[in-house]
Order: sequence, then C-alpha cells, then structure tokens
Amino acid sequence: MSGDWKTIGEAAAAVLTTERARAKAETARAVAAAWRAGKLKDDYNVRPPNRPARPPQPQLLAPGDMPKRRKGGSESNKRALLHAVAHIELNAIDLAFDIIARFGEYMPKTFTDDWIQVGDDEARHFALLSARLKAHDSFYGDLPAHDGLWQSAEDTKDSLPARLAIVPMVLEARGLDVTPKMVEQFKLNGDPTSAEVLQTIYEEEVAHVAAGTRWFKYLAKKGELDADAWFKELVQEYFNGHLKRPFNKPARTRAGMPPSFYEPLAEMLEAE
Repeated sequence: MSGDWKTIGEAAAAVLTTERARAKAETARAVAAAWRAGKLKDDYNVRPPNRPARPPQPQLLAPGDMPKRRKGGSESNKRALLHAVAHIELNAIDLAFDIIARFGEYMPKTFTDDWIQVGDDEARHFALLSARLKAHDSFYGDLPAHDGLWQSAEDTKDSLPARLAIVPMVLEARGLDVTPKMVEQFKLNGDPTSAEVLQTIYEEEVAHVAAGTRWFKYLAKKGELDADAWFKELVQEYFNGHLKRPFNKPARTRAGMPPSFYEPLAEMLEAE
C-alpha cells in the first residue's frame, strides 16, 4: 500500500485516519518505507486528529467493564490474551504516528527517524499477532477491548515531555514487566509459535522504551532539569493509576530507566 503523500505530516495523518486495522498497519509500513527512501519532506503540515480512526469492531469498553480473563491454557484464554496484545499494538501504531505529527516539527529529524522505526515495528507486531489469532480461529475485533489506552494520548496532547513520560516510560515499560510471564505461559500451554512472537515483541519494546527515555532526557538536558525528578512530577500530574510491581529491572535498565526513576514513584503513588 502506498499513497500520494508529499510530506511526513500528510503521511502520518494518513495512518491515523485509516479505519480498518489491517489497512492501518499496512499504511504505517508503507509510510516508514517512504520516509527511509527520502520520498517524504520533513514537513509537519497536517494536524493529527484528537482520536484516530478505528474499525467498527472490537467493541470498546471502559476498563472496569472488561470481562475478566480466566487463568489457564484454554483456547479461549489464549485468544483473549492474543487479542488484548493485538489491541495494544494497534494503539501503539497510532501513538507512534501521533507523536510524529504532533511534535516532530519541534524536534531534530532523528526524533522522527526513531518514531518511524517504532511505528513500523508496531505495525509488524500487529500483523504477527493477527496471524496467531487466525491460527486460533479468531481475528482482531472478535472480542471487546479496553478503551482506556488512548486516554493517555489525549491527556498529553499538548505536552511532549508528558507524552514521553506516560506512554513509553510508564505504559510501554509496563509491557516489559508482564510480557516475559506471557511468553512462559504460551510455552507451557503448547503454543511455542505465539511465545516466539511475544518474545520478539518484548525485545523490540525495550528499544521503544529506550527511545522514549532518550528523548525525555534530551528535553530535560535542554531545559536544564533533573530528568529523574521531572519524570516523577509529570507522572504524578498526568498518570491516573499506580505503578504495578514487580518491575523488570534488567529490561528497564537496558532501556535507560534505572530503579531511581520508578521505585520511589511507585511508593509515592501508592500513598496518594
């Protein structure tokens, strides 16, 4: 899939306004290829929508209304887990292209390079998960999904440091904490292929969290601010929730986030 895009602003908006999930992922990959080939001007001439276009299905529910997943290795539980991760990856495609469209003009070109890579990865992840859903006689949209994922994007639409602190450094970092257990669960339940897909996603998400952390530290240095303290301030202001233990400290450290960023913060949020 390719488009008649002239600028990265137009191309990023094309991803965000594509409704069908598969087409969104394909558009994201085409935009990434066009950017790397030098076919798109470094021009952010189209403002992104407040909410990206989404398919009619899945039904989007409030977090508290989501059905509880049962533990165990049943087919229904495997489908539910794969569907939940696919929904996260679809949101992640939009988050990557939203941050480009919304904030790219204020940052060095390498900022867009990084988030193009993230968006391309997330699109590939969605395709891998869609294939695993098909192998389990399911498809994306077959089950209800969490509608709270875009709320953080709306809450931080006017602040790049807040967006970086909340999306990659809190929400995506949470994925580093929980994915290894999911990988083991699929292995134990006789689905090594899905386990391999999740392992690939996990390894690449370390790089995504690292990109967010790197650019957050860039902004902190530019503003002569202490990155650790600033991160805590922004999370307390913009994040509605707690940081859940246990933390995957080795993966978080690989991504540039030492425990000093989140361990004291977890205690502070629990005390509120």
